[in-house]
Amino acid sequence: MPFSLPAGGRLAVLALSLAVALGSAPAAPAAADTASPFGPQAPQNPATAANGAATMHGDSASSGTTPYPGPGTSAIDYSRTALASACPTVVVGSDGYVIALCTSIFGQTPTVHLLDPVTGADLASLALPKGSLFGGVYAYLDNGDRLVVVDGNNDLVRVGHRRAGSGWTLQVEQSTPLGNAVPAGDNIVGLTPDWEGRVWFATSGGVIGTVDTGTGAVRSVSTGEGVQNSISTVPGHTAVATDHALYLLSAGPDGTPVVDWRAPYDRGPARKPGQLSWGTGTTPSFFGPGNGTEYVTIVDNAAPHGNLLVYRAAGGPDPICRIPVLTQYARSGTEDAVIASGRSVFVTNTYGYPYPALPEGAPASQPSSANFEGGLSRIDVNAEGTGCSVVWNSPVKSAALPRLSLADGKIYTVSVTGPTGSAGLNTFAQYHHSVIDPATGAQLTSAFLGIGLVYNPLQMRGTAAPDGTLYQGTETGVVRISKR
Repeated sequence: MPFSLPAGGRLAVLALSLAVALGSAPAAPAAADTASPFGPQAPQNPATAANGAATMHGDSASSGTTPYPGPGTSAIDYSRTALASACPTVVVGSDGYVIALCTSIFGQTPTVHLLDPVTGADLASLALPKGSLFGGVYAYLDNGDRLVVVDGNNDLVRVGHRRAGSGWTLQVEQSTPLGNAVPAGDNIVGLTPDWEGRVWFATSGGVIGTVDTGTGAVRSVSTGEGVQNSISTVPGHTAVATDHALYLLSAGPDGTPVVDWRAPYDRGPARKPGQLSWGTGTTPSFFGPGNGTEYVTIVDNAAPHGNLLVYRAAGGPDPICRIPVLTQYARSGTEDAVIASGRSVFVTNTYGYPYPALPEGAPASQPSSANFEGGLSRIDVNAEGTGCSVVWNSPVKSAALPRLSLADGKIYTVSVTGPTGSAGLNTFAQYHHSVIDPATGAQLTSAFLGIGLVYNPLQMRGTAAPDGTLYQGTETGVVRISKR
C-alpha cells in the first residue's frame, strides 16, 4: 500500500483521526434498553466537551466508555463516508455535528472533517501542516466545541466550525507555539487537558509538558524514554506510559510537571507482531467503583502473555495486581487501550495484527509475523482492592478498539472473519458490526458491513453519538451505523 496507518488503543502512535465539534448544550442520551452494571463514569473534565464523545477514548480518563447507548442488537442501517483517509479519532459536538481528524492516503496530510449527523456527508474540511506521520494523532474536543490538536509546526491549535452562508467552514481559532519544548525531530503523540485548564502533552522522545494557552507559558521535563501512547487526566493526576514505565504526575505551582511516582514494567524481550513499538501498547486508563479515579491501569509487554497491571492512583509504584491476560492463546499482546469501568477491565488481543506501517525507528518484531487470532479478556479487581481475577475469555476477533456503553450495558466493536493476514485484511476479509455481552463475553449479534480495506477499522475506536448512532473510523473514511 502507498500509505501507512496505525491502530487503536495505542492509537497515539497511529497517525490519523482527530475530532472536533460544535456548540450548544449537550443532547440528552437516547433511551437505553437496559441499565449497565458498570461505572461510575469518569469525572467530567471541565475543559473538554461532554464525556463519551470528547476524545478518542471517550473522556480524559481514557476509560473507553460512553454514557450513550449504541445501535443495540436489532437490525441496523449503515453508510460509508469515503474520505480517502484513515480516521482514528471521531468526536461529536454539543450541536450533534461529527468531527473526524484523518490522515489522507495520498500526501499523508492531517485533515479535519466536519460530517453531517443525519447523512454522514462531508460538509467541510481543513488541512493542517504536516509533521511526523505518527505524531499529532490524539486530540480532544474542548468545552467550546473546538478540536485541540498539535500540528506539524508544533503549534497547539483549536479548530472551530461555523455555518457560512449555505455551507460550513472549519478554521483555526487559537494557536499557541510550543517552541523549544519539542526538540528538533521530535513530535507530540499525547494531548489532554487537566482540571485547571492546562493542556498536557507528551512527545515520542519522552518530553512531558504543560501549556497555558491563555498566557502561552510552556513547562516541560524529559524522561529520556519513548512515548507512543496517549496520556490521561483525572482531578490532580496525569498518567503517561513510556516504553519502560508508567508515570503518575501532577503540576507544580508554575505548571511544571512533577513525577509523583514511576512504576517500571516488563517490556518483554522485543516488539511483538501486532504492536507498533517495543513496550506497552496501552494508553493509561483511570477507573474505579467509587468515583472512577481510584485505579490506573496498563498492560505490559511480557512474553508470552502481557500482564494487566493495576495501581492505586493515590498509592505508589507497587501494583495491587499483576495478572497474565489473553492466556487462551499460546502468545498474546495488545496495541489497544483497555476499557476500564467500575472494577472491570476489558483487554483486546492484537497479537499478529498486520499494520500497514510502523513508527520511524521501530525495531523488528520477534517473531517477524504471526497469525492474528483476536480475542478479549475481562478482568475484575476484587471488592477489597487487593487483587484481580479473570472473569472470562472471549474468542471474538475484534478488528476495532471496542467501546462499552454504560447506557445499554453492551460492548460495541467491528469483528473480522476470513483471511486476516496483511493482504487478506485489505482484500477478502469480511467486517461485521458486533455487539458483545460484557457480563459473559458472548457475541450477542453480528451484522455484515463490507469487505476489504474500505471497511478495515485498523484497531480504531468507534464513537457513539447521543442519539445512539455509532461512528467508526476506517482505513479510508468513516462508517455511520444506526438502529433501523
